[in-house]
Amino acid sequence: MRYRRFGKTGLQMPQLSLGLMRSMHSWQDMPLAEIPAASDQRLAAIVERALGLGITHLETARGYGCSEHQLGRILADYRRDRYLLQTKIAPHADPERFTAEFHDSLARLGAAYVDLLAIHGINDHRSWWEACRPGGCLAAARRLQAAGKARCIGFSGHGDTDVLLAAVRHRGDGGFDYINLHWYYIFQQHRPVLEAAAEAEMGVFVISPSDKGGMLQQPPDRLRELCRPLHPMQFNDLFCLGRPEIHTISVGAARPEDFDLHLQALAMPEAEAAATVATIDRRLGEAMRAATGHRRPDALWDRLPPWDRVPGHVNLRLILWLANLARGWDLLAYARGRYRKIGIEVPWVPGAPADRIDDAALGRCLEKHGLDPAAILPRLREAHRLLG
Repeated sequence: MRYRRFGKTGLQMPQLSLGLMRSMHSWQDMPLAEIPAASDQRLAAIVERALGLGITHLETARGYGCSEHQLGRILADYRRDRYLLQTKIAPHADPERFTAEFHDSLARLGAAYVDLLAIHGINDHRSWWEACRPGGCLAAARRLQAAGKARCIGFSGHGDTDVLLAAVRHRGDGGFDYINLHWYYIFQQHRPVLEAAAEAEMGVFVISPSDKGGMLQQPPDRLRELCRPLHPMQFNDLFCLGRPEIHTISVGAARPEDFDLHLQALAMPEAEAAATVATIDRRLGEAMRAATGHRRPDALWDRLPPWDRVPGHVNLRLILWLANLARGWDLLAYARGRYRKIGIEVPWVPGAPADRIDDAALGRCLEKHGLDPAAILPRLREAHRLLG
């Protein structure tokens, strides 16, 4: 396993981390006595394989059902210096609630401290304020750090770039030491966040690169062909780790053998990996251009207004990006899954779908941003037919 210095935390971070969202028994927390032995045995085998491979960073969250309870029971069999433990606690308006939930999570984990504590889900300006206001959850986290309960303090975010940038650039209460970030080949719109994190010497942990990065565990045949000789998941791994700002990426293992493809990618010599990634990138760009007229699926993203400035809050950026993913690389199942979440899972997929467009109002909005409604409106309707 290769390691990188995790920004200003100084921690030696493996390039692959074990994300534990897919390995717990249930999304509902439950007493340990009710968890089947087979589920614990599977999780124990995953942890044992990870640590044996040198994957020493274990990442869970209070919101991951019974994950903390199960992991705590398993980690009791290991020396504490064998792993870096991370959990995540959602921000609250009352920082005392955040602190109480952290202590409860620490008890679930059976740990005296965690190496990495993240404020889980700075997704909008409200959650940013709950975390970063004077006396808010970040201040509470720093008190936990001073008490020896958490070595490093970071945050995770699924929100718009401006929200994430506000958190990265925040300096009150010492700012943040690291970030859990969504950034991968199909979605590179948070590049300014990567760059700002590097300037602040923050650790960068890319979360869910395989699942949120296109459901790459089961890629369509078209994408497999475009990514040869690599598996699409391997291509995405090497693309992400080719960025100097990124220190580690998550492997959301559900079985011990789920590490295998990732390890094969990391075994490639760096020069060969870089050349292979560049070749595949060109091939993917050509396929996208042939299908959509653009080399990247997000080519119009920065020209389109954000969802909260669009009549009806239609998420133009996300909808056209998803449609391009489906048309250019056959990521139809992924695109449909994300489209169904628009307006329902609002913190992660904000805005509204394209089923109730006001042509006149939206046309005026597009013209205001220098765009031709005659070109955009038919694309939105086509996207809704394809994805809805």
